[in-house]
Amino acid sequence: MCGIAGILHPAPQAESLRAVLPHVLGAIRHRGPDDEGTYYSADGCIGLTHCRLSILDLSEAGHQPMFACDDRYVMVYNGEIFNFRELTAEVRAAGLEPNSTSDTEIILLLHHLHGPAFLQRLRGMYALALWDQRERTCLLARDPLGIKPLYYALRPDGTLGFASEMRALLSTGVVPRRLDPEGLLGYFRRGSVPEPHTLIQGAKCLEAGTWMLWRDGRIEQRQTHWRLPFGHVGEPTQPLVSVTEDAAFVRAQLLDTVEHHFVSDVPVGLFLSGGIDSTALVALAKIQQRENLDTYSISFDEEEYNEGYAAARTARHFGTRHVDHRLTAAEARALFDRFLKHIDQPSIDGFNTYAISKIARDAGKKVVLSGLGGDEVFGSYPSFERIPKMLETAQKLGPLASIAGRLMEHWPGHPRVRRLGTFLREGPSVTSAMNAYRGIFTDREARRLTEYFLEGSPAPSPSTVPIRLPGEEATIRDTVSALEITQYMRNQLLRDSDVASMAWGLELRVPLVDSVLYEQLARVPPGRRLRPGKAMLLEALPEIPEWVARGAKRGFSFPFDRWLESDWRGALNIPNRLPDGIQLTTWYQKWCIFVFRRWWEM
Repeated sequence: MCGIAGILHPAPQAESLRAVLPHVLGAIRHRGPDDEGTYYSADGCIGLTHCRLSILDLSEAGHQPMFACDDRYVMVYNGEIFNFRELTAEVRAAGLEPNSTSDTEIILLLHHLHGPAFLQRLRGMYALALWDQRERTCLLARDPLGIKPLYYALRPDGTLGFASEMRALLSTGVVPRRLDPEGLLGYFRRGSVPEPHTLIQGAKCLEAGTWMLWRDGRIEQRQTHWRLPFGHVGEPTQPLVSVTEDAAFVRAQLLDTVEHHFVSDVPVGLFLSGGIDSTALVALAKIQQRENLDTYSISFDEEEYNEGYAAARTARHFGTRHVDHRLTAAEARALFDRFLKHIDQPSIDGFNTYAISKIARDAGKKVVLSGLGGDEVFGSYPSFERIPKMLETAQKLGPLASIAGRLMEHWPGHPRVRRLGTFLREGPSVTSAMNAYRGIFTDREARRLTEYFLEGSPAPSPSTVPIRLPGEEATIRDTVSALEITQYMRNQLLRDSDVASMAWGLELRVPLVDSVLYEQLARVPPGRRLRPGKAMLLEALPEIPEWVARGAKRGFSFPFDRWLESDWRGALNIPNRLPDGIQLTTWYQKWCIFVFRRWWEM
């Protein structure tokens, strides 16, 4: 796991590259404290830089930028390829002999054999830039589910900058520090910036499962190399698994993904809450007879948020070496100030992962597994129940829905009522229902805030992410699953988890967010996979203890509302002057405004 960045000029800029790239590297050095390196092309056009967190092949043979095939290819890469051992055998069968046991070298050799089609062979999380000195092209690529970030900007003169984090991209000087209206509007609507937008005008996030090719100052090709297999209409690509076999089938797929995600040359720990998903990972690891497992959790004085007891009981049940850190409001307040300095793009999440990542890193871990992703793929968010009910209610109201929606949009009470009003006014669709359910501000409020922070410039019209809507083969619950994966998980949970864990030089792996796992789970009918209460997961893993399986779902949340009334009073300092009609009635709305302002000031 690492940080990468680079600048590509269509014409020589040797002095500029050597002056700027050290600053760019400095902006991401926290992501890879073990090693670093920089490559400058002989003609002064290309500069690539890398900082390394050593996980596979800890020797100098894993150093980057890495060269291959008589130095024709140069690559900087961030991530882990979990099937690299199988791919190594494939490379050797083709007559190529690696010089290391690094997954980085295997990527280079696979590219030499197959070109960009090699991406379809990778199982893992990655963002990479591969420079071909002979063809003078640079391939940028990102993993199928967007676990690892990759930001880029193309200047009018053809100069391309890219980086693992926005702060490093800004350090390249390729993109000016101006707010992007589309990204800002998306942020105020949902509390995170929807890809491919960013909060910086001219900067983009390379979309998940996509690669692009730069040559001579222009993007020559762009292509999607993987698509989510959920939420679409039509016959499945593989036969559906029968009801009598699906629990055993799902169990086999879960064991497979956990086995691959334990591939490492350093010890791997696990985040453990009182919930089903993290408990499932521990259970799967024990089924595979992994010993000396280290687990980490956070507990609170506020009992209604405290999952520490359940996590400790689970750790004793499975015999793990468990660390439970009691996080007080005062300690969290001090940590929050450090967290703000590491924000790469603001969101209403991330602090929880930041806090527990510190606990694991302080204990000496460099790699941890997280249960992130289980709610989306096994259907346990409240959205799976509420959105179908919202659609049913809107349809029953018929033409009255629009009238009721306009009235509710101006309701002075809870913001959820106003967001529901927007949904009713727009008309029933899964996407608009999801915006209302996951929203922070209504579209009208988000536009006002966007124009306010753009100092009067008009906000763009809200756009929705196109998605294939339900048909005979795609239930509403399956579409909700697809939206939770491609919007909430990708734009918020995964992005925040990357930044928050890498701030401490910790690699966070997510076995339940895996392209091969998803392709296999798509064979299970959504009516079975997405049953309430994670019934499918519990049937597949009867080893999950009863107190976890029957426990109330709370998620890995912190008692911010309680803290803001006590030790955190004044922590979210909001200016008195805001646009007319903006009511900050919840902690997450205050957080949304505060974190954005702090980020923009920094």
